[in-house]
Amino acid sequence: MKSLFVIKKLMFLVASFIILSSFKTGNWPQFRGPQSNQLTSEEKLPLEWSDEKNLLWKIELPGRGWSCPIVWGNKVFVTNAVLEDPSIIPPAEEGRRSENPDSAVYNFEVICPDIDSGKEIWKRTAYKGLPRYRTHRDNNYAPETMVTDGQHVFAYFGMTGLYCFDMEGNPVWEKDLGNYPMQSNWGTSTSPLLYNGVLYMQIDNEEKSFLAALDSKTGTEKWRVDRNEKSNWGTPVIWKNSIRNELVLQGLKTRSYNPENGQLLWEMDMGGGRNITSPTAEGDMIFVGNEKRSNGGGTLFGIKAGATGDISLKEGESSNNWVVWSIPESGVAMASPLVYEGLLYMVDRNRGQIVCIEAATGNVVYPGTKITGAKAFWASPWAFDGKIYCLEEKGTTYVIQAGREFKELGENKLNDIFWASTAIAKGSYIFRGEKGIYCVR
Repeated sequence: MKSLFVIKKLMFLVASFIILSSFKTGNWPQFRGPQSNQLTSEEKLPLEWSDEKNLLWKIELPGRGWSCPIVWGNKVFVTNAVLEDPSIIPPAEEGRRSENPDSAVYNFEVICPDIDSGKEIWKRTAYKGLPRYRTHRDNNYAPETMVTDGQHVFAYFGMTGLYCFDMEGNPVWEKDLGNYPMQSNWGTSTSPLLYNGVLYMQIDNEEKSFLAALDSKTGTEKWRVDRNEKSNWGTPVIWKNSIRNELVLQGLKTRSYNPENGQLLWEMDMGGGRNITSPTAEGDMIFVGNEKRSNGGGTLFGIKAGATGDISLKEGESSNNWVVWSIPESGVAMASPLVYEGLLYMVDRNRGQIVCIEAATGNVVYPGTKITGAKAFWASPWAFDGKIYCLEEKGTTYVIQAGREFKELGENKLNDIFWASTAIAKGSYIFRGEKGIYCVR
């Protein structure tokens, strides 16, 4: 029994070392960075950029994808779905994107450029063929962000499949997790999560939702639990609090699982809405919320560590033993919340506003406040050196002073459409736009 405890302790220390090492060495190994919170340990980053200023390189992409870049060492990784015959793309209606043909051959690509030069190190086609499902014109067939542990890199193309490569681009294994319908054929976007040698795959859909844990070296399924959920688009996180490590997934309910065996630890009814954001953790608090829809939603919740069982709020309640606070009509939408220096920031989808909240108490520091010129935010904001950076879909990054006073400090513009969140590594910002990848340094 003692030896088992020692082994588990060593595994915990190794996992912690890997996460801490990737944070300190400037790697950006997964969606929203090493700690899934869009925070960076970089000490120097550019303050200004544009298509003419501090743009180190740009790579034009012929295909489509909303996947965020990830970085390990000198390697940048991103996925892309490229039509074999682009000429078949139907003309778009005015003000809309053209449809994604589902009866045409695509190359589902993994691209690896060098972060210093932008030169292609390798590119591989994970799968070539017809898509296995339909997707919305505003989505595409490469929306999920890759993940890496520095030895392997993993690309998930929704219902098309999960693919593992080594760092030189050699295929290692692939996995078919099934093909299931999504709500209104909106497609998928949930990214894989990697922790302690295990890939966690949240496969929420209209037919058979489940959470699967795979051995990252072989793709072998370690365990699977069914989920009483329909289609969701957020990405799970590992919440390392003072009590235990938790695997937290959002949906119509937020649920926490034991990452070792999938045992349900606690769950909370979100009050409806549509899940696109991902949980954001800070110490012994985690913050979750669904976009407001016709069935409800829009509430942001702050939950403290140690919960068990059903912790849902009862009618008329705004808090309980585990839900420290809740804010109806919070404005939570597409971009995941950012917590920085004790304050939580959110940007909305269509009003160009930012909200600031005390993370510990839920007290509103300033309500939805219009950012001059901003309209729609899809990418998650990030923080650096006392500033909050908010990337609007039309390419302008608005710089807001961190803290209790709302103050606009400036803006930086790239000429593209941006829905993907930004990677931050090696003194650089890596942006993924609709037309290409941009490295600002």
